[in-house]
Amino acid sequence: MRIEIRIIESTEKERLGVGSVIDEMGNAVFTFCTLELPYKNNQRQISSIDLGKYRVRKRFSEKYGNHFELISVKNRDKILIHVANFVRELKGCIAVGSAHKDIDNDGTKDLINSRKTLNKLNAIMPYEFELIITH
Repeated sequence: MRIEIRIIESTEKERLGVGSVIDEMGNAVFTFCTLELPYKNNQRQISSIDLGKYRVRKRFSEKYGNHFELISVKNRDKILIHVANFVRELKGCIAVGSAHKDIDNDGTKDLINSRKTLNKLNAIMPYEFELIITH
């Protein structure tokens, strides 16, 4: 199993994507949406990460509960896939949800059903897997 995220919109405020869980036969078995900070040359705390391939593993913390960590991101650490509804909750990580929607009426798209989406990913993904981020 692997996850593929295709970036569908990049603005000065955020980066939006659509992710798919791909099984061993190449079939998409689950689809979700992503939210990240805008891309600012992979700078810590203020930018989304570079496009590319990453190893991901499951992780637990008191703050985020069960979530995922990207391993060996160039010049970065603790890049997580975790629950968040708003881009202001991110510092370089990837949030997941079921759809993009401007839920706080600030003119930017947010995520809905983030916890439910992350729980589903935790249930179906193995302990370690590949993530591919593309345009």
